[in-house]
Amino acid sequence: MALNCGIIGLPNVGKSTIFNALVGGKAVVASFPFSTVEPNVGVAVVPDERLTRLTRIFTSRKTTPASIEFRDIAGLVQGASQGEGLGNQFLGQVREADLLVHVARCFEDPDVVHVVGPVNPERDIGLIEAELILADLEVMERRRERLEKKARAGEAVKEMPFLLGLIEQLGKGEWIGLRTFSAEEQAWLREYQLLTAKPVVFVANVGEGQEENPAVRQLETLVQSRSARLVKLSGRIEAEIAALEAAERADYLRELGMGEPGLVRLIRSAYELLGLITFFTAGETESRAWTVRMGTKAAQAAGKIHSDMERGFIRAEVYHYDDLISCGSEAGVKEKGLFRLEGRDYVIKDGDVMFFRFNV
Repeated sequence: MALNCGIIGLPNVGKSTIFNALVGGKAVVASFPFSTVEPNVGVAVVPDERLTRLTRIFTSRKTTPASIEFRDIAGLVQGASQGEGLGNQFLGQVREADLLVHVARCFEDPDVVHVVGPVNPERDIGLIEAELILADLEVMERRRERLEKKARAGEAVKEMPFLLGLIEQLGKGEWIGLRTFSAEEQAWLREYQLLTAKPVVFVANVGEGQEENPAVRQLETLVQSRSARLVKLSGRIEAEIAALEAAERADYLRELGMGEPGLVRLIRSAYELLGLITFFTAGETESRAWTVRMGTKAAQAAGKIHSDMERGFIRAEVYHYDDLISCGSEAGVKEKGLFRLEGRDYVIKDGDVMFFRFNV
């Protein structure tokens, strides 16, 4: 699944540090603006304890976790919508993302210059969102001009009120993604490819011991007012955690009083906002996690494994991970009547363990 999360923010807010921790990458980390020009692209493993347990139960020789792509996008400056800095390049990269991870600097560090003055996450977010809104307004005005020509010919009458409503909302400086839309409106939105219609996870990049400083509280207030998601983490600490071996990592987390790395919470939030769920295939050869969107049907899920499986789909053999754990084995699941045969229109549930029968 070619879903990707674009990491955005002003220069020097810690985007590349967080990216490296997520994907084990080697993006340039520097204390000056525009150290990232081309987007760094990497794949992050989606941690899932269920897959680890499936591997143990089936004594699988191979374990393959789900993954999600992240892009470390060049820092933006005021005037990007008019091409300032790396503006045009930045906006094109943002447009390709399915979800935005908006990193806001909440740490104090005299050795890392802030491009617009003192630490102030609300101001920083406002600067970036203003540029995305201006870029979308330009797109929508061009669309309106085309629609007006069609309307004179009797076409596009239904779409015009919707488009004008969005232009009005953008003109007020409002984020389009805060609204809900009908199926028809969502189809139009996909055509527009609006930057401000994308789901967003905000990340407060904090310094060690600075988790409750005024900048963090300011960002918390902003995020709460928008009913958005916020993940607090320290990019520097997350990078240190990611560099450790698994056993050392667990010890270090205990020392820090952390149940899990902040990056795990970030990946989980991205999954939830994108409407993604996980199903599993398991056996002696391999236990594997597969990512699909909510509402995916059995035949489509089979196609994710191989197109032949969707084309020649016969049935799916299904039980839930929770039932496997409570019964202790696949045989126990069958004994209790929790093993089911489902057709091509069965809707996949998070945690389903699947085996597909097919014929080509």
